[in-house]
Amino acid sequence: MAEILFHGAAGEVTGSMHMVHVDGQWVALDCGLYQGRRAEAEEKNRAWPMPAKEIAAVVLSHAHIDHSGRLPLLVKEGFEGPIYATPATRDLCAIMLPDSAHVQEEDVYYVSKRRKRKGLPPIEPLYTYDDALAAVRHIQSISYGRFFPVVPGLLASFTEVGHMLGSAGIRLAFAKRNGHTPSLFFSGDVGRPDQPIIRDPAPLPDDETIVCESTYGARLHEPVEEARTALRDVVTRTVARGGKVIIPSFAVGRTQTIVYFLHEEQVAGGIPRVPVYVDSPLAVNATEVFKLHPECYDAEARAFHQVTGDILGSGCCTYIRTLEESKALHDRREPCIIISASGMCEAGRIRHHLKNNIENPKNTILIAGYQAQNTLGRRIADGVKRITLFHEEYSVRAEVVQIHGFSGHADQRELLALLTPRFATAKRLLLVHGEPEQTAALAEKARGLGAREVVIGVRGQHVAL
Repeated sequence: MAEILFHGAAGEVTGSMHMVHVDGQWVALDCGLYQGRRAEAEEKNRAWPMPAKEIAAVVLSHAHIDHSGRLPLLVKEGFEGPIYATPATRDLCAIMLPDSAHVQEEDVYYVSKRRKRKGLPPIEPLYTYDDALAAVRHIQSISYGRFFPVVPGLLASFTEVGHMLGSAGIRLAFAKRNGHTPSLFFSGDVGRPDQPIIRDPAPLPDDETIVCESTYGARLHEPVEEARTALRDVVTRTVARGGKVIIPSFAVGRTQTIVYFLHEEQVAGGIPRVPVYVDSPLAVNATEVFKLHPECYDAEARAFHQVTGDILGSGCCTYIRTLEESKALHDRREPCIIISASGMCEAGRIRHHLKNNIENPKNTILIAGYQAQNTLGRRIADGVKRITLFHEEYSVRAEVVQIHGFSGHADQRELLALLTPRFATAKRLLLVHGEPEQTAALAEKARGLGAREVVIGVRGQHVAL
């Protein structure tokens, strides 16, 4: 019997994990961290669809923590099998999983201090730095386009989906049963065409079952070129009035995209040559991984690399590691661009840069990504006049601009462009990784365009293959 069991990122966009059952063995597609309200996140992150020891292998689509972030806990709880990933995904996990462990250990430390004052026992992190390193040792690198055995009776291969460095869709080919050979394609997260640095998503393979993300199943993004133009305009007018551009940015993927655009524009003379600072240790480490994998670059990035020798900021960017270097940026009075994490302004060094710059009308706060509800980034993007940082209030006098075109996820139109050519042959489309209204909208469009069977995945649901 072959089947798929939805466990995470079914009806939501976090904690990706889907289980494939073949001949008595379970294989996980992704093993992501659930991110949300503390109590709910704790419960979901500690719940497995079956004991960790019973999972034979993991096939990982990409390194983002909502897809990889529970791997250390899986290993901690007894998983002994291989974790298969592309080479770039393996290298990104080697920095991102320990960073995730560090964040959790810090969070638990402060929560436990508060609990101690109330006479309550301390709490434990999901996993530690050592657990993260142990998980990385399980990861085996497999290049794109090569079928490899996962367990007896199941082959897999990776295809380009253009979401981030090393991201991949996963093809599964099952051994023949009852005269038939089932096949499945899991999209992971699908990127947009014409994004900088990485290759465009490849056409979807001709498999009978497609499991596809639906993060923006009801939305349309602005074109990538419009985002580049908007970035150029923001930098030009901010520098002209003698201000700084402060960009909250996700450390892996988004930061490198913005740096690439800024570098290209400076080389072409589209924006003034002002200093660019990347102030995030994780972003600095991730950028080094990007430089190690030019095989993932698209043709434009490879050509730019040949001209400049370094697509990510050679001659225009300063990468900040130490806290002392970060603090020194607060004393700068000349125009510059500061890119810092976290992307939603909820933690990290960006909060200090906001505190020091948001009250100056010469400056611009550039919101370059999706901002979840109830985050500081969302409040700034929505136009609040005052914010609270470090228990003090600050007036928002800087210009605030939000650019949506930097998204790493395909929108409705881009997803359907990939899916529609497969509707004639695919038996079923299974939709995951989306809030209910997003998934429902994509399902309706897919049915209207000829999809034979569309299933909206629900946590705990089994679908026979």
